[in-house]
Amino acid sequence: HKLTVFEEESLYNWILSLDDRGAAPRPRTVREAADLLLKARGSTPPITVGEKWVENFVKRHPDLSTRFSRSYDYRRAQCEDEKAILMWFNFVKATIEKYGIVGDDIYNFDETGFALGLTATAKVITRRTY
Repeated sequence: HKLTVFEEESLYNWILSLDDRGAAPRPRTVREAADLLLKARGSTPPITVGEKWVENFVKRHPDLSTRFSRSYDYRRAQCEDEKAILMWFNFVKATIEKYGIVGDDIYNFDETGFALGLTATAKVITRRTY
Protein backbone atom coordinates (compact mmCIF):
# COMPACT_ATOMS: atom_id res chain seq x y z
CA HIS A 1 0.00 0.00 0.00
CA LYS A 2 1.42 3.36 -0.94
CA LEU A 3 -1.25 5.34 0.92
CA THR A 4 -1.38 5.69 4.69
CA VAL A 5 -4.29 4.16 6.60
CA PHE A 6 -5.82 7.63 6.93
CA GLU A 7 -5.42 8.34 3.20
CA GLU A 8 -7.00 5.00 2.26
CA GLU A 9 -9.87 5.63 4.68
CA SER A 10 -10.43 9.08 3.19
CA LEU A 11 -10.43 7.68 -0.34
CA TYR A 12 -12.80 4.89 0.70
CA ASN A 13 -15.22 7.39 2.29
CA TRP A 14 -15.01 9.62 -0.80
CA ILE A 15 -15.98 6.66 -3.03
CA LEU A 16 -18.96 5.84 -0.79
CA SER A 17 -20.01 9.49 -0.76
CA LEU A 18 -19.99 9.66 -4.56
CA ASP A 19 -21.82 6.33 -4.76
CA ASP A 20 -24.48 7.59 -2.31
CA ARG A 21 -25.12 10.47 -4.70
CA GLY A 22 -25.44 8.23 -7.74
CA ALA A 23 -22.06 9.21 -9.19
CA ALA A 24 -19.84 6.21 -8.45
CA PRO A 25 -16.29 6.97 -9.67
CA ARG A 26 -14.52 5.20 -12.49
CA PRO A 27 -11.33 3.29 -11.60
CA ARG A 28 -9.25 5.89 -13.44
CA THR A 29 -10.76 8.64 -11.26
CA VAL A 30 -9.95 6.70 -8.08
CA ARG A 31 -6.39 6.21 -9.30
CA GLU A 32 -6.05 9.93 -10.05
CA ALA A 33 -7.37 10.75 -6.56
CA ALA A 34 -4.84 8.37 -4.98
CA ASP A 35 -2.06 9.98 -7.03
CA LEU A 36 -3.19 13.42 -5.84
CA LEU A 37 -2.95 12.26 -2.23
CA LEU A 38 0.59 11.04 -2.88
CA LYS A 39 1.50 14.22 -4.75
CA ALA A 40 0.37 16.30 -1.76
CA ARG A 41 3.27 14.80 0.20
CA GLY A 42 5.62 16.82 -2.00
CA SER A 43 8.11 14.07 -2.86
CA THR A 44 10.40 14.57 -5.86
CA PRO A 45 9.85 12.92 -8.23
CA PRO A 46 6.16 12.47 -7.37
CA ILE A 47 5.15 8.96 -6.29
CA THR A 48 2.19 7.37 -8.09
CA VAL A 49 0.18 4.23 -7.52
CA GLY A 50 0.69 1.27 -9.84
CA GLU A 51 -1.46 -0.09 -12.65
CA LYS A 52 -3.16 -2.68 -10.42
CA TRP A 53 -3.47 -0.43 -7.36
CA VAL A 54 -7.20 0.32 -7.77
CA GLU A 55 -7.98 -3.36 -8.34
CA ASN A 56 -6.05 -4.25 -5.16
CA PHE A 57 -7.72 -1.38 -3.25
CA VAL A 58 -11.14 -2.82 -4.11
CA LYS A 59 -9.96 -6.29 -3.00
CA ARG A 60 -8.81 -4.82 0.35
CA HIS A 61 -12.32 -3.41 0.87
CA PRO A 62 -14.71 -6.36 0.47
CA ASP A 63 -17.79 -4.12 0.60
CA LEU A 64 -16.64 -2.39 -2.62
CA SER A 65 -17.10 -3.79 -6.10
CA THR A 66 -16.11 -2.88 -9.64
CA ARG A 67 -19.06 -3.17 -11.99
CA PHE A 68 -20.56 -1.65 -15.08
CA SER A 69 -23.04 1.19 -14.67
CA ARG A 70 -26.13 1.33 -16.83
CA SER A 71 -27.35 4.20 -18.95
CA TYR A 72 -30.67 5.56 -17.77
CA ASP A 73 -33.44 4.97 -20.27
CA TYR A 74 -36.52 7.21 -20.29
CA ARG A 75 -38.85 4.29 -21.10
CA ARG A 76 -37.48 2.41 -18.13
CA ALA A 77 -38.06 5.44 -15.90
CA GLN A 78 -41.77 5.26 -16.71
CA CYS A 79 -41.86 1.74 -15.26
CA GLU A 80 -40.19 2.47 -11.92
CA ASP A 81 -42.05 0.98 -9.00
CA GLU A 82 -43.48 2.97 -6.11
CA LYS A 83 -41.43 1.11 -3.48
CA ALA A 84 -38.12 2.06 -5.12
CA ILE A 85 -39.20 5.70 -5.41
CA LEU A 86 -40.30 5.78 -1.77
CA MET A 87 -36.94 4.30 -0.70
CA TRP A 88 -35.16 7.03 -2.70
CA PHE A 89 -37.12 9.84 -1.04
CA ASN A 90 -36.52 8.31 2.40
CA PHE A 91 -32.80 8.25 1.58
CA VAL A 92 -32.92 11.90 0.47
CA LYS A 93 -34.77 12.87 3.66
CA ALA A 94 -32.22 11.05 5.83
CA THR A 95 -29.36 12.76 3.97
CA ILE A 96 -30.96 16.19 4.46
CA GLU A 97 -31.35 15.50 8.19
CA LYS A 98 -27.86 14.00 8.56
CA TYR A 99 -26.09 16.98 7.01
CA GLY A 100 -28.49 19.69 8.22
CA ILE A 101 -29.32 20.85 4.71
CA VAL A 102 -31.74 23.79 4.68
CA GLY A 103 -34.53 24.23 2.17
CA ASP A 104 -32.82 27.17 0.46
CA ASP A 105 -29.96 24.83 -0.50
CA ILE A 106 -32.20 22.30 -2.27
CA TYR A 107 -32.73 22.74 -5.99
CA ASN A 108 -35.02 21.06 -8.50
CA PHE A 109 -34.05 20.22 -12.08
CA ASP A 110 -37.23 19.48 -14.02
CA GLU A 111 -37.82 17.52 -17.19
CA THR A 112 -34.45 16.29 -18.44
CA GLY A 113 -32.25 16.51 -15.35
CA PHE A 114 -28.51 16.28 -15.83
CA ALA A 115 -25.67 13.76 -15.67
CA LEU A 116 -22.18 14.35 -14.35
CA GLY A 117 -19.60 12.27 -16.17
CA LEU A 118 -21.59 9.10 -16.75
CA THR A 119 -23.91 9.27 -19.72
CA ALA A 120 -23.23 5.77 -21.02
CA THR A 121 -22.25 2.39 -19.63
CA ALA A 122 -18.92 2.63 -17.82
CA LYS A 123 -16.90 0.63 -15.31
CA VAL A 124 -17.33 2.17 -11.84
CA ILE A 125 -16.44 1.42 -8.23
CA THR A 126 -19.47 1.12 -6.00
CA ARG A 127 -20.83 -0.63 -2.92
CA ARG A 128 -21.06 -4.38 -3.34
CA THR A 129 -24.60 -4.35 -1.91
CA TYR A 130 -27.14 -1.71 -0.91
